[in-house]
Amino acid sequence: MTNSQTLRGLTTICYYALDHEAAKKWYTELLGIPPYFERPGYAEFRIGDYQHELGIIDGRYAPAGWVPGAPAPVTYWHVDDINASLEKLISLGATLHEPVTERGPGFVTASAVDPFGNILGIMYNAHYLEVLNAKKD
Repeated sequence: MTNSQTLRGLTTICYYALDHEAAKKWYTELLGIPPYFERPGYAEFRIGDYQHELGIIDGRYAPAGWVPGAPAPVTYWHVDDINASLEKLISLGATLHEPVTERGPGFVTASAVDPFGNILGIMYNAHYLEVLNAKKD
């Protein structure tokens, strides 16, 4: 049977940074792992339970109209401890974008702006854990 869903899952999210080397170093420290793939102006990390890809791209390759720090959609990454994760982001130089906010039972969000102007959303998400646990069965 063919899956007819238009959007089937997150594959790669990319953030731009005017100082690519500094961004690569910052994300290596945040994630605790080095990029698994690199080429000039691009570094990619595989993270999380599904090995989603986080790409860091040199800002000179950004599409026309890109402005560091401009409002953008927020992608939320599941975390087990939202307070500790937000604290780590802030301790590494990110600035608070949105404080820890209860969205309903089992759903808590927060976000920070990395030192390169990208919004990094974090979320404790009960549905994420349900899907993860179902995959184990």
